[in-house]
Amino acid sequence: MTTEIEATTMHEGRSSMPYDTHRTAIRRASALALMVACAGMLASCGNSQMTTGSIPDDYRTRHPIVLAEGQSTLDVPVASGDIRLSIGLKDMVRGFGQKFVASPAGVIQVQVPHGSVNAGAASKLAGDIRRTLAQSGISPQRILMSSYAAMPNGDAAPIRLSYVTTKAMTSQCGNWPEDLSDNTTANRNWYNFGCASQNNLAAQIANPSDLIAPRAMTPIDAAQRGQVISDYRGENTTTTGN
Repeated sequence: MTTEIEATTMHEGRSSMPYDTHRTAIRRASALALMVACAGMLASCGNSQMTTGSIPDDYRTRHPIVLAEGQSTLDVPVASGDIRLSIGLKDMVRGFGQKFVASPAGVIQVQVPHGSVNAGAASKLAGDIRRTLAQSGISPQRILMSSYAAMPNGDAAPIRLSYVTTKAMTSQCGNWPEDLSDNTTANRNWYNFGCASQNNLAAQIANPSDLIAPRAMTPIDAAQRGQVISDYRGENTTTTGN
């Protein structure tokens, strides 16, 4: 009797050891899975803090000012009855010519309409434009006269002045990749925000190379510097004779 009980007890003890080992393995696997899940959650949180959205929040990043080859143009309106350039148009052409002289461009092109109702007047005014450009300091060899086909039935075609050079420019305005009502809780400015200001700033830059590096300093004028210091101290550097 005792032998059967002991045998049964020993059998139950041997059967309980694998059961405990199995429970321990399950607990370890569950703890490991929980640690992996927590690590994944922390990693996802870290990525969400480091990355930005598809649209940058800074308008200078969305619409950067870059230097690229561009065409500067000026359209001179011409009526069919015009026989000469007005004073205002001459000043406008002269100013455009001065901008060309200040630029590194080599040739300025004057395109005269052909086939339009004002073609005769445009051909006559093209000579005035050429002379005005020459008066602005442009040699005749750098003025290229050409023509372009215009519609016979339509508005008066202008005379177009153009030259190609390096310009400061930015992206075109009017792009709306997202609906403004999709995300109002982020309190971020919209994509087109700041585009007009960047375009106006790029158009006002006289020398686009200033965006790359500053210009070299001119030599110091020692006499002028001494005069300024003397004036600041209230010293009289001029002597008068009796």
